[in-house]
Amino acid sequence: MPIPPSPAELIDHLVRTRIAGNVATPRENNLDHYRRLAQGDRHYWFGLEFGDRWTDEQDVLAVMAERCGVSDDLEHRVGQDTIDPRLTVAALERMAAFLRKAAEGRQRVLFATGHPGGLLDVHRTTAAALRAAGCEIVSIPSGLRADEGSVYQVADVAVFERGATLWHTHSPAPMAAILDGLRQAGRPLPDLVVADHGWAGCAAGQGIDAVGFADCNDPALFLAEAEGTLQVAVPLDDHVADPRFYEPMTAYLLGAAGLGQG
Repeated sequence: MPIPPSPAELIDHLVRTRIAGNVATPRENNLDHYRRLAQGDRHYWFGLEFGDRWTDEQDVLAVMAERCGVSDDLEHRVGQDTIDPRLTVAALERMAAFLRKAAEGRQRVLFATGHPGGLLDVHRTTAAALRAAGCEIVSIPSGLRADEGSVYQVADVAVFERGATLWHTHSPAPMAAILDGLRQAGRPLPDLVVADHGWAGCAAGQGIDAVGFADCNDPALFLAEAEGTLQVAVPLDDHVADPRFYEPMTAYLLGAAGLGQG
């Protein structure tokens, strides 16, 4: 891991690598997802329950502008959209507080990702740092199935596999399978879940402290944070060109949590 950057250095790095700033996710894709969530499409709810609280696309956009940094211009329908890197850094610091608490209490922590191509190393490195600090990294039951695939762990991180390939998935079903499997085995649930996509949403929806990473086209986690269901949603592009671009961000997160360089 690199030496943790300063906040200003990290902001510069996030913008240069397009983890934040002018991100690759287009405005029209963001608005389409906001609209689908508001229309009640559960694929975009990430395992959370919103009832009829977010039926207006403009209300969803307002939260995304506040917590993610997308444009709040209702007339901006296509083209470039943004993630505010200052919001990314602030959310990393909020996430770090939960990691610090986990380390101090030697909590049971579960890591999971629906973006193995981008975020697997972020989760793996954070899990290693917490394990070194005395936390129990939850080992999931074997033989779990969900969405016609398998749920297992790679380097302490739960992932979804189908056809001998790790899949990008928004589904909450893999996390539901893990939590149900732990209950059936008579094992305690995690004290903290660090995840993304439906993995984070499902855990938060079941009342578990959860923190997660979310792209600007993933409104569910930001709405859940606004409602207090999810503890932290970190805004970022969750699949940039080179996964190594996330290393300075991970170093900053661990440094802010007092976990050294992992």
